[in-house]
Amino acid sequence: MFDLLSTPRAAAAIDRPSEVLSFEQVYDAHFDFVWRYTRERGVPSQAVADVVQEIFIVIYRKLGSLEDRCSLQTWIAMVARRAARDHLRKRGNRPIGEPLEERGVSSWAEPAEILEQRATLRWLEHLLSRMTEIQREVFILHEIEHMTGAEISEALGVNENTIHARLRAARRVVESGVDVARRVPHAPRRTSRTSRRESSSGSPQK
Repeated sequence: MFDLLSTPRAAAAIDRPSEVLSFEQVYDAHFDFVWRYTRERGVPSQAVADVVQEIFIVIYRKLGSLEDRCSLQTWIAMVARRAARDHLRKRGNRPIGEPLEERGVSSWAEPAEILEQRATLRWLEHLLSRMTEIQREVFILHEIEHMTGAEISEALGVNENTIHARLRAARRVVESGVDVARRVPHAPRRTSRTSRRESSSGSPQK
């Protein structure tokens, strides 16, 4: 399910020490993460490119002075979080993110697969909407971006025990949603071949 949202371009480079990476390498390895994280923070889709550019300007200016006390991705998450927060404050703190169902859907998929992917993303969006802001952010950073509790704690400036508590609460929301989904009966799926037969005959097959 989460593979629909997480598509790192250079995951192997993410945890290398910052001193061995040029800005170009950092940009290539972390661009997708910064773009996703900026959208998940509620930045409107039409403003994401500008905010991402601001984030990488900061990274370019400060990369050489980065301390070793935190991982590169943790530091980038901190920069991205501040930039997104500042943008939202300037526009009245009214996050308007792009709906999840418009993201991560393959344009090359069959129509039935596209509908199924969109349904999955709508379901995930519903579950995320039932979480508090901190639960949602922790869940995304851990389950989608694969950051550790310690990294999330440092990036968000929140005690690590609190991070784990919020993650457990977020997982309970997901588990509850899964239990509900399992109890709801689903109509049998029709194959595209069956659908074509029905459309060509003008009436359902009996």
